[in-house]
Amino acid sequence: MTERIRERLLAEPKVWVKRSINIGIVLLIIAWASTSVEFKGIQQNGFGIVEGIIKGLFTPDTEFLFNFTKTGVLYLIFETACIAFLGTIIGAIISVPFAFICASNIVPKWVSTIGTFIVAAIRTFPAFVYGLMFIRVSGPGPFTGVLTLSVASIGMITKLYIESIEDLDTRILESLDAAGCSTFQKIRYGILPQLFTNFVSTAIYRYEINVKDATILGMVGAGGIGAPLIFAMQSYDWSKAGAILIVLVVFVLIVEYYSSKLRTKLARG
Repeated sequence: MTERIRERLLAEPKVWVKRSINIGIVLLIIAWASTSVEFKGIQQNGFGIVEGIIKGLFTPDTEFLFNFTKTGVLYLIFETACIAFLGTIIGAIISVPFAFICASNIVPKWVSTIGTFIVAAIRTFPAFVYGLMFIRVSGPGPFTGVLTLSVASIGMITKLYIESIEDLDTRILESLDAAGCSTFQKIRYGILPQLFTNFVSTAIYRYEINVKDATILGMVGAGGIGAPLIFAMQSYDWSKAGAILIVLVVFVLIVEYYSSKLRTKLARG
């Protein structure tokens, strides 16, 4: 028995050479990438800024923190949430026709290829770049943030929608077709029930991302809490920056907690 096991082990394919080559390639890529990253040391006031941020988190500006006017942090975080929500909803709606156009099991190959190329082109630019472009079109403000997040959401949402569409159980559609159902009935009873859960779950997940993107977009004047945060840091007003960061951290944690619960419930039914 021992001899047979030994023969089997000797007969196993030698994969160590391939693994060694792969590891060597990865190490070479890491070494090559490291050459372009130059560490210039920590600035003289670097530790002071870190100390100021930490101090601001423990001694926030309570007057700014509990200011319920339009200049207060609570209103600004509410504005950020609204920008992210509207941007997600619009992006999710626009992504539906894009997804069906790109799904290879729904449309001809040449149509899906063109659609996939368009979506890939949309995904090429980050939200920050779209924000800079839309500010030139509609000016600074929350509306620009909504436009930016709507377009920036299309690429990712469409990609995940396509995966859901291509995983459709076609046997259900064939059964409905055999039963003499119309196209509308096949969509209503065969396609939508299979896609609804995945589509909603994808939109919720994208909302989590858009909440964080909306904060960054505020730094370029697209509304929300980002602009006051960057102004507070530039003026070294660490108490105000601390108040903004505390509310932002709490808000993001709440959004992630409830979105995870919702997506889990949707997945399990």
